[in-house]
Amino acid sequence: MLWFSCGNYSGLDHVNVGSGKEVTIKELAELVMEVVGFEGELVWDTSKPDGTPRKLMDSSKLASLGWSAKISLRDGLVDTYKWYLENVKQ
Repeated sequence: MLWFSCGNYSGLDHVNVGSGKEVTIKELAELVMEVVGFEGELVWDTSKPDGTPRKLMDSSKLASLGWSAKISLRDGLVDTYKWYLENVKQ
C-alpha cells in the first residue's frame, strides 16, 4: 500500500487504509479463535460498556485511486500467526 500511495497520491490529507468491510468484535474474536486453534469458551463481560458501536473507517479515497486489499482478514491473521509461531514464540 505504501508504494501504491507514493505513486498515486500527492495530497496532504490523511488516507485511511482498510478493506471497506465491517466486522464485529464478536466475529473478529471468533475468527482469531479459529485461526489459533483455541477451543475454549468465549466469555463476554456484559457488565462493561459495549464500546464504539461501529468502527469502519472510510477508505473511499484510497479506493478511488484504484487500491483494494489483496489479502482477506482471515488470510492476514493466518499469515501473522504463522509468522509469530516461527519468529517469536519460544
